[in-house]
Amino acid sequence: MKVLVTGATGFVGSNVAKKLIERGYEVNVLARPESNLLNIEDLSVNICYGDLTDYDSLKKAASGCKGLFHVAASYSFWSRNPEKVYNINVGGTKNAIKAALAVGIEKIVYTSSESTIKVGKGKIGREGAINKLSDVAGDYKRSKVLAEIKVRDMCRKGYPVIIVNPTTPIGQRDIKPTPTGRIILDFLLGRMPAYVNTGLNVIDVEDVAMGHVLAFENGRVGQNYLLGNKNLTLKQILETLAKLTKRKAPSTQIPIWLALSAAYFDEFFSGKLLKKPPRIPLPAVQTAKKFRFFDCSKAVNELKIPQSPVEEAFNKSINWFKEKGYVKN
Repeated sequence: MKVLVTGATGFVGSNVAKKLIERGYEVNVLARPESNLLNIEDLSVNICYGDLTDYDSLKKAASGCKGLFHVAASYSFWSRNPEKVYNINVGGTKNAIKAALAVGIEKIVYTSSESTIKVGKGKIGREGAINKLSDVAGDYKRSKVLAEIKVRDMCRKGYPVIIVNPTTPIGQRDIKPTPTGRIILDFLLGRMPAYVNTGLNVIDVEDVAMGHVLAFENGRVGQNYLLGNKNLTLKQILETLAKLTKRKAPSTQIPIWLALSAAYFDEFFSGKLLKKPPRIPLPAVQTAKKFRFFDCSKAVNELKIPQSPVEEAFNKSINWFKEKGYVKN
């Protein structure tokens, strides 16, 4: 079976494409002409040049395919052009789904985000209630909420879409890197002198990729599946990295108000004055006010998504960053 993967040059998308190939699928990938193709140069894929904002290029890439994995997104806690984030994440999602159905695609897996799932104070998040825009920080997270609202509405109208919500993937091919990969890289580079008291759900990106494939093969149309594994505090994450690298973990915990003050300053100085990405993205710190812990048993029970040891995923990430020259020692 031939399928189309958008976002295959990125972190999650390249791993999804790799798993699909291993599973025996023929894979078309949509890539912008200026995209970095490093993540797919070792993969046997059909490259279709186009853009999520170009409906005709999407139709051409999807022609002859039976499935769509819409993984692509503009993922960053800061952007020089917020309007572009919404055009890609909301408008591009509508374009991709409509173009796919126009050429006869039978099933779609849409990659949303854990940030769309509502988590009450001191509670574990589960599939179901979606966040309000006022509950999330930053244009990326707001755009993903808006996009998922639209996709859920499409599902109610009979569109054959399955929604997957990855939590915090870690591992190989984090080329950008993602904000989570940046935590690992900053630790390796000695740029993390302190931490805040927050928590994340962590999963090997290869398990996330397999979750996409299993959602396509076994998932129920119209359903959400949280693709995650282990709930860890940031302190536990840093201690795991310290154990794997034989480096010292930061021992200083700073209060969230102090981190917010630093983020506001950095947002103004770096973002507004220098027009450069802040080292301390404000939306990331605002998000850290809540522990983003999740119950991912639905995907485990229904899809049989793997739950590989997250320590191994951290080790894969560390080794990949070293092999690719992000870290010199």
